[in-house]
Amino acid sequence: MISLRHIEIFHAVYQAGSISGAARMLRVSQPSVSKVLRHAETLIGFSLFQVVKGRLVPTEEAHLLFADAHEVQDRVDVLKEAIGNLRRGGDGHLRLAVLHSLGLDFIPAAVSAFRARHPLVSFDIRTDHSREIIGTLYERACDLAICFDVPPRPRLTSVRLGAAELVLLFHRADWPDAPPLIAPDMLHGRTLIRLVNVGVVGSLLDAYLEANKAPTADIRVHTYYLAAGLARQRAGVAVVDIFTARAVAGADLDYRPFADSLKFDVFGLHLEDQPPSKVGQLFLDTVAAAIPLPAT
Repeated sequence: MISLRHIEIFHAVYQAGSISGAARMLRVSQPSVSKVLRHAETLIGFSLFQVVKGRLVPTEEAHLLFADAHEVQDRVDVLKEAIGNLRRGGDGHLRLAVLHSLGLDFIPAAVSAFRARHPLVSFDIRTDHSREIIGTLYERACDLAICFDVPPRPRLTSVRLGAAELVLLFHRADWPDAPPLIAPDMLHGRTLIRLVNVGVVGSLLDAYLEANKAPTADIRVHTYYLAAGLARQRAGVAVVDIFTARAVAGADLDYRPFADSLKFDVFGLHLEDQPPSKVGQLFLDTVAAAIPLPAT
């Protein structure tokens, strides 16, 4: 029966295209690679590679087997990473899933500040939409998630970290005399850009626009970053979260809060049976301290 070592060697030789390349990739000797590969071929009963004009060429059988071998090797690599994390004590590594808008500037700043105080803590960070972020928790692909919505899902625990708000982002040239606060009637006559969002933030904005008979949207997008890009190109004014606005504001872009503050909460999420480690809790505290508004 072939072993994981056989699969590892086959995978490396197939990718490297030579015994010597596989040996360098795995940091072992060429004779050991050749020996394991020959043993694998003996066990399965057919050749995986042939020498053609001095080059090592995969057989048709090898091509058919590679996809499965690649999947197995990926799983082995994940297992090795998990073992490494445990060997480092577990608490020294954090896997985060955060919203795209938080990944523009807010989370990078929080991670940088945190690592200045805890330089031995390593991070694995991904950005995604809320639904996919929740999925990564259940798949145990991340330890902590930071987002704006807490769906009614089993085994999910939320911690309120603070509050943020929606703001109006615009090109300075389009609104050079923008007032400190934006009233809903000021949106009339302007192209409105907003996120397609069915969560808490989307419902908050829908209710506000409907109650004030304001424009609903001329351009709908799926990320705040795209909304900001459109505002930068003077395609309209964009309703974005404060995190995005702070990340992109500069010489060309500015933002203002609404007269009726559109506040929403920011949450840290984890599974009930996977509570934050000591380092994870310290990081959540760091995030909470940096969120623009106190928890509501």
